[in-house]
Amino acid sequence: MRAFHGIQENRGEMLRLDFNENTVGCTPAVRTALARVTPEHWAIYPEYEKARARLAKSFGVRPAELVLTNGADDALRLLFDTFVDHGARVLIVEPTFNMFRFWADLAGARTVALRYDAGMRFPLEAVLRALRARPRVFFLANPNNPTGTVVGRPALRKILDAAPRTLIVLDEAYAEFCDVTVLPWIRRYPNLAVVRTFSKAAGLAGLRLGCVFVNAESAQAMRTAQSPFAVNTAALIAAQAAAADRRFLRGYVAEVKKSAREFVAALRRIGVQSYPTGANFLLADFGPRGPQIVAALARRGILLRDRTHDFGRPGFVRITIGTRPQMRRLVRELKREVY
Repeated sequence: MRAFHGIQENRGEMLRLDFNENTVGCTPAVRTALARVTPEHWAIYPEYEKARARLAKSFGVRPAELVLTNGADDALRLLFDTFVDHGARVLIVEPTFNMFRFWADLAGARTVALRYDAGMRFPLEAVLRALRARPRVFFLANPNNPTGTVVGRPALRKILDAAPRTLIVLDEAYAEFCDVTVLPWIRRYPNLAVVRTFSKAAGLAGLRLGCVFVNAESAQAMRTAQSPFAVNTAALIAAQAAAADRRFLRGYVAEVKKSAREFVAALRRIGVQSYPTGANFLLADFGPRGPQIVAALARRGILLRDRTHDFGRPGFVRITIGTRPQMRRLVRELKREVY
């Protein structure tokens, strides 16, 4: 079982393009909302009903269909705790979010892993065949991390129709950056759970708030398995403020998309291959010198994510898309390494 510790600290002065964070920060409305809280309010345990009702409304679901968690990682852990027994089969498609396999190993599950192909395309037919064996859960990040691959609604419908006895968990951590979501389908498909996070587009990674959207019966089972105060008061307040400021979120997402188009064109001009993405990051292939390039950029204050271990050879690098000025700085430094 691979552990995920040892994250580089003292990153505050760096250009952080390694963890797919919001590179400009959250909406100012969050700071305003937190500033209104009295010392007496911080002294009491969190209360969830009003916050859950407001957040559910912002997502277009019923409060009974929403489970609040301490980040998306905790959402995945809670799904395992609630639905995955020791020895159960769990299906994933790799390379993908490392925490799927991490929690599966910790739960004693048997992981069945398929692969994206060399073009980072999703193996739909192989997935449909694997689902005939009725795994307990199929975990799919959509868009996928680190490939950026987006599985469209027709394929997702085939998966859900093919596996009524398998829990299909769609991790939509980057849903704000693409046009594909199945969140409205949770009432149509009782075997569907959707995971969201406020750590990416909303810029609240430091406060840790995740959401699971699922039918009311499954949501109640999850809350029964959850610790009573899993989410802190600051996260609840900040998330409500972030969800209410749709204008800020739309503006940030639009800037990231413009920045991504410009950055992809710049990579092409300097001879670096990249792959289509529906998220706020992209996967690039820097070739055999990839790890050395990543290390050199870190020395100059720019952090990227080396994904050599996912592909079995050096070169693959995941790059968070920041603002256009941030990405232009990266391109200038890349030119010094590539040419």
